[in-house]
Amino acid sequence: MKVLMFGRGVIAASYGWALHQAGHEVEFYVRPGRAAAYGDAMDLELLDLRRRTLGERVVAKWPVRYREALAPDHDFDLIVLSVPHYHLTEAADFLAPRIGNATVLVFGNVWDEPTAAIGDLPLAQVAWGFPQAGGGFGEDGVLRTVLLRSVVFGTFGRPPTECERTARRAFGEAGFRITEKTDFRGWLWLHFVSNAGLHSQGVRLGSLARLAGSTADLREAVRTGRELLPLIEARGVDLERHRGQVRQLRAPSWLTARLLAWLTVHFEPVRANFAAHSDPAAREPREICRDTLAEARRLGIAVPRLEAAEPEWRPATG
Repeated sequence: MKVLMFGRGVIAASYGWALHQAGHEVEFYVRPGRAAAYGDAMDLELLDLRRRTLGERVVAKWPVRYREALAPDHDFDLIVLSVPHYHLTEAADFLAPRIGNATVLVFGNVWDEPTAAIGDLPLAQVAWGFPQAGGGFGEDGVLRTVLLRSVVFGTFGRPPTECERTARRAFGEAGFRITEKTDFRGWLWLHFVSNAGLHSQGVRLGSLARLAGSTADLREAVRTGRELLPLIEARGVDLERHRGQVRQLRAPSWLTARLLAWLTVHFEPVRANFAAHSDPAAREPREICRDTLAEARRLGIAVPRLEAAEPEWRPATG
């Protein structure tokens, strides 16, 4: 299968490597001028958990192919679109006249109505998924990341279309276990507010990395996420269909916080994911908190913990 990764972020690079290892032909679409800056190879240090419980450590220099233009008559079978939620519509509008016959996999956070968030992309050619990987590029340019065994795919209450099966097939061939969510809209939004809870505390401390091991701060993050559940209900999500996610937020916060504190220090996949989010100026955590709070205010949902954290991530004025 011929696969185009849209951009060269952590998720695109991590899964691009895995798809390439499975025999797929992988290229990266990057902005004009970026290909020369990136060079013709990517340095990787991965913990790959697809086949071994404790994972397999991989250190590699991966020769990669970039393109800085995309004509409508391209021959890609799959385009993986993994961008921050606030860039999704812009990226989708760019791809819409250039999609050709490809399936576009929307692969990341979505906070708007999913069908509205993809702009002019033809819905019949769109698949929906969510990565289970984390890491970051170091100052030395090396991608340090963890690939979990499963990848989440979802639909909106109907069986997968042929295009959606194409995306699943590519990741299945790469050794990933496919986890299905039939109410993917609700799953995405619950995941989003859980992130808002964590980021509200991470931004206060300087970064998500500084939350690692801190039971008190993680407890506040869990409580912040819990108070956002009425917001998800107000958006029309039946929480009974998402008992696993909801249970994590409704469990005693002291217990959940202790478990998270241990995982962020001792369990490598979680530890590496938190450690990679160390940039105090990162935009995405602030946008997640800001958009969540804006929606709560629009719907009249009281979220006092998130509001109390607002001065930490609101831009200075005056």
